Amino acid sequence: MTYDTPDATALAHRVAGTMPDGESLYQHPSRGLDHGAWVPLMAMYPLGDIPVLQRSLPTHDPGRLLELGARLGPLREEGVLVIGSGFMTHGLPFITREMLTRGEVPGWSSDFDAWVADALARGDVDELAAFRTRAPGMPYAHPTVDHYIPLFVTLGAAPSADRAVRTTVDGFMMGFSKRSFQTAV
Repeated sequence: MTYDTPDATALAHRVAGTMPDGESLYQHPSRGLDHGAWVPLMAMYPLGDIPVLQRSLPTHDPGRLLELGARLGPLREEGVLVIGSGFMTHGLPFITREMLTRGEVPGWSSDFDAWVADALARGDVDELAAFRTRAPGMPYAHPTVDHYIPLFVTLGAAPSADRAVRTTVDGFMMGFSKRSFQTAV
């Protein structure tokens, strides 16, 4: 599948300019968008009529990702959306027949989702950052963290990372939480 968007070279230069000195930066202008970018964007902008820049995450450290988001925050005032995508739970190795055929939601997925929803509603970034040791359902909810940690970039780009967010999508698909939230109204 393709999701062709307008040229984002100017945006790439703006984003590169927000990065701290010494931060490694590799640009791959010929690489297409990962499904983590084009899947949600196809739903939001089906015409593909906005420039899109996908930023990989240089670390799994929530604190550094919050800082990265804070550097991107000023771009929001220029109309740039900062989106962190991934399912709120993503335990692919633990899919069961019941999840696929009956939409059964395993406890590890519902418990993790409820924990995240509560922390987001309270603006408790420290709790969210301690997911490896505090979140119920770990490591089943996220055997790898690549679908969870983008939320820290999004929270960091918000006017205040510890402000409560508004859930815009909740529920489950194939047993995985698809919770989405908005940091600014």
